[in-house]
Amino acid sequence: MRTVVVIGLAAVAALSLSQPIAAHHSLAAQYDPGKTITLTGRVGGFEWTNPHARFYLYVKDPKGEVVTWNFELASPNTLQRAGWSRTSLKEGDQITVEGSIARSGANVGNARCVTLADGSRLLGRSTQEPN
Repeated sequence: MRTVVVIGLAAVAALSLSQPIAAHHSLAAQYDPGKTITLTGRVGGFEWTNPHARFYLYVKDPKGEVVTWNFELASPNTLQRAGWSRTSLKEGDQITVEGSIARSGANVGNARCVTLADGSRLLGRSTQEPN
């Protein structure tokens, strides 16, 4: 009986170690707070998911070509406390986003503040007013 328990525990341990570990990342590790960006464009999608909500923004580059940016926000719970809802952004909405860009150089950022077409501002990280 003891052998069966040991084998069972070993199997559970082996299976759990074979799964990818979903660790939370550091904001400063992925994004450079010293490299901020402000972009205006149209919302291409909005994902109200844990651990972080995110949206996609279609922006014209200096050549006039449309490029897609991927912006991460806080968790839906934090966003709700800051005034967001799952319908705050709709595909096609014209918005301006302020945030930090990814250290990788990809078109990825962490949104600090989103300004909607009506001029209202939603905070993307916390309930504190951005600088």
